[in-house]
Amino acid sequence: MLKLYYLPGACSLVPHTALEWIGVDFDAQAVDHTIIKSPEYLALNPNGQVPLLQEGSWTLTQNVAILDYLNDVYPQAKLYGSGDARAVARAREWLAFLNADLHKAFSLIFGAARFSEDESVQNAVRQAATAQALTLLARTDRALAAQDYLTGERTIADVYLYVILRWAYALKLDLSGMSALPGFFERIEADAGVQAALKQQGLL
Repeated sequence: MLKLYYLPGACSLVPHTALEWIGVDFDAQAVDHTIIKSPEYLALNPNGQVPLLQEGSWTLTQNVAILDYLNDVYPQAKLYGSGDARAVARAREWLAFLNADLHKAFSLIFGAARFSEDESVQNAVRQAATAQALTLLARTDRALAAQDYLTGERTIADVYLYVILRWAYALKLDLSGMSALPGFFERIEADAGVQAALKQQGLL
């Protein structure tokens, strides 16, 4: 059986939702910041991060790698949309943007203390990262101005953006002027798979 290790509300909510969309039996294992730095967990994932997908002795880390694997093994779930090569490529393009660019900006906001003990340096990192995050979020807003989903059809990339928007709202970032994002957020949050994952993670 597949086992997914997750931190509640973290980016691991994305593969958690993917597994709900697929409909396969799986075990969702909550961890915390202490557990992911433990020797036992580091033996499974030397990065000390989530998500971690495990099946028997086989493990896989990194969000996009896990999503690619699930899409390949369970194509009927249409995690990347219709299955047409260009549609899949577009979904992967958005996933790469969300994972490498937008998520990275939020990692700097949340983890500014990793770079310096000087509070003024930390604040400068947060301010620069926040400005970058807002610029990138505005790009997603423009993409959603004329369509309900990032690629035009529902894909797992939409769930990744939803998770990042949860962080943006928690940080009370100023998203004024981004008129498409609130409706998008509500649309994705209402998805049955998202609701199931949120409930299991104790976020409802």
